[in-house]
Amino acid sequence: MDLTAVIKKGDKQFVALCPELDIVSQGYSIEEASGNLKEASDLFIETMRKPVLFRSVRQKGSHIILVNETFSNL
Repeated sequence: MDLTAVIKKGDKQFVALCPELDIVSQGYSIEEASGNLKEASDLFIETMRKPVLFRSVRQKGSHIILVNETFSNL
């Protein structure tokens, strides 16, 4: 899978964005920002690959709470 990294100089650090995943990271150098973005993207993709089954939906005040159970062996 090919993903885009957009890296811009901020006030004190470089900011890296992956627009396809809507993930942002940062670092004090382009290499650090790029590496941090890659790590964040890898973790995001790994997490999204795990199926989630919502057991119940509860309301607490004005908040909706999804109670889930992850099945990593499906």
